[in-house]
Amino acid sequence: MFLNHRTPVLPTPEQALRGRPVPEFTVPSHHTVLGNPLVGPYPEGLEVADFALGCFWGAERKFWQTEGVWTTLVGYQGGYTENPTYEEACSGLTGHTEAVRVVFDPAVVSYEELLKLFWESHNPTQGFRQGNDVGTQYRSAIYTHSPAQAAAAEASRAAYQKVLTASGHQEITTEILPAEGRPFWPAEAYHQQYLDKNPGGYCGIGGTGVSCPVGVAPAEG
Repeated sequence: MFLNHRTPVLPTPEQALRGRPVPEFTVPSHHTVLGNPLVGPYPEGLEVADFALGCFWGAERKFWQTEGVWTTLVGYQGGYTENPTYEEACSGLTGHTEAVRVVFDPAVVSYEELLKLFWESHNPTQGFRQGNDVGTQYRSAIYTHSPAQAAAAEASRAAYQKVLTASGHQEITTEILPAEGRPFWPAEAYHQQYLDKNPGGYCGIGGTGVSCPVGVAPAEG
């Protein structure tokens, strides 16, 4: 969404903006497409997954269009600033990614299937950018909510790296870290389901064209 010509650098905790104890805005109550609440607590039996794959406008739409996804919301995660604003996140001084929180029914769609969608919907080898979107907020990341999610994410990264390498792509730069200690701060109202409200709006999401073999036993060698 913003083309930044300087070389992006993550801030240290000391360099990051301090933020604020309460947000400067109110998050909408319900999803404009799915009709379910945006913010938890969520119904029993549902699980939460957090992904960052570039501009969160197009990324969120990828997930809300997936059967078994109960709600989605966009926000800021993986940085240091408390209750950041969009302008602060885009400044590069919060350390956050543009993230999508996906609340899903594991009886309908598995976490592994969401990982496959994640990997195939962007280029995870680009570091602090996605296409023309340059900045630390556009980096690729998975923030896991359980040891099982962490194991699945690591296995999927290894499997996808194998097929990417065979296709001539570089090393995956995606960070896989626990969501614990990395709060998800919901974004402003106008960002939530942005491409539903603005069907012709900007979407910078684009994959490598390489299929991810999640759920398939990797070939030896």
